Amino acid sequence: MNAPNDTRFLTQLYIDGRWVDGALGHTIAVVNPATGTHLTDVAAGTAHDVELAVAGAARAFRAWQQTTGTERAGYLRAIAAEVEMRRERLAMLQSLNNGKPQAEAHMDVDDVIATFRYYAQLAEQLDDTSGAEVSISSTEHRARILREPCGVAALIVPWNFPMVTTAWKLAPALAAGCTVVLKPSEITPLPELELASAIASVGLPAGVFNAVTGTGADVGAPLVAHPGVAKVSFTGSTGVGQTVMKTATDTLKGVSLELGGKSSIIVFDDADLDLAVDLAEAGGFFNSGQMCSATSRVLVARELAPALLARLVERAERIVVGDPFAPDVQMGPLVSRAQFDRVRGHIEQGIADGARLVTGGDRPAGAPEQGFFIAPTIFTDVPPTSALWRDEIFGPVLCVRVFDTEEEAIELANDSEYGLVATVVTDDEARGERVARALAAGVVWVNTPQLIYPQTSWGGYKRSSIGRELGPFGLAAFQEIKQVLTRRQAN
Repeated sequence: MNAPNDTRFLTQLYIDGRWVDGALGHTIAVVNPATGTHLTDVAAGTAHDVELAVAGAARAFRAWQQTTGTERAGYLRAIAAEVEMRRERLAMLQSLNNGKPQAEAHMDVDDVIATFRYYAQLAEQLDDTSGAEVSISSTEHRARILREPCGVAALIVPWNFPMVTTAWKLAPALAAGCTVVLKPSEITPLPELELASAIASVGLPAGVFNAVTGTGADVGAPLVAHPGVAKVSFTGSTGVGQTVMKTATDTLKGVSLELGGKSSIIVFDDADLDLAVDLAEAGGFFNSGQMCSATSRVLVARELAPALLARLVERAERIVVGDPFAPDVQMGPLVSRAQFDRVRGHIEQGIADGARLVTGGDRPAGAPEQGFFIAPTIFTDVPPTSALWRDEIFGPVLCVRVFDTEEEAIELANDSEYGLVATVVTDDEARGERVARALAAGVVWVNTPQLIYPQTSWGGYKRSSIGRELGPFGLAAFQEIKQVLTRRQAN
């Protein structure tokens, strides 16, 4: 099965309720990563377009912040319903522009739907919970805590999960009563613009939602620096996140950062071997390894190591890599030429550092030469100082290391500047709980795949995050807290 021939792509900016070209008429080429071929050109926004979008969002905020939670919930449910109606087209664009196999693309769309529906529920609850009275020691005064929207929010999202990361930010921002300016990745704008069209179709007041495509320098930087933006929510690399935070200090705006990871899966000697292989494979090769949550460091008990490595290599070599629209394909290409070159560079440097390449490391047999494909790759004997072991690769690369004790496994897993996620595989329930508590990570999966529910939380320790997304934490990220103290009226 080949990619669809449908070339009806949305390519404009969405500002203040209208689809418009960029102020300077510049465009960005969009590429199909499975073939390396040109798909279309989308508008490349500039600081002038950012100014228009923020101004529109600021005007809209005056009325939008006064709407009830129930009113906002109605819009969120309408967005979820519209996304559901466009499910097949959105999944197609996800595969076409990002390279995800269709099964993964459909999972992403379903995640978007679930997220908007969840925050519709939380929006409704705001009508009862915001302004709730707080018990204080005085009989003469009454204290209340109000939760109010923080203002115009800038949402800057990455290319590895188009639409999903957007929903994780946009749904709670709208639920809280914020207006938003979204900056999608310039690499994967097509599914994001289709999602913008779905949002635009539900009748939100003009200016409540805006989408400006473009580069980080031309759109992202002016958004972060804009004095009219009250909140920045950014997902991307740690280096860019540091720049975002530094820029935001000039105007002292609120910042949430979801950044990198270099996470571990710990497989103990009592683990179910089939389960451990399943979880290690998915943790390293899902989305071609392009996940901040990739458990790319496989820590395995010495007794189980030979069997696990043999099974994991066999499994990796059976993964079908190729056209994301082919029904049997399990792994697609990397998202871009630049990402392909970056991952290949890490692999070559790892070999130069003395790591042992067990399988993969090059283009898979039969994959199109023009596409950005790398075979599932496994290393052992990786020096602990190697970038392969310490840096986020963002590609289908696993590094396997043995351990002898529970304490050593925890120490190895925590020996990272990141602390996003971890996976523990053990048949001992008490050990699973003990190790989960000892790991310096924001999310720990014990004997489960990397399932993420909108009702829970997302974010990590150390250099992985500032703040949390999803759950009530995601809503709180777009709220200001106001205390109101009044004198009680005499009876």
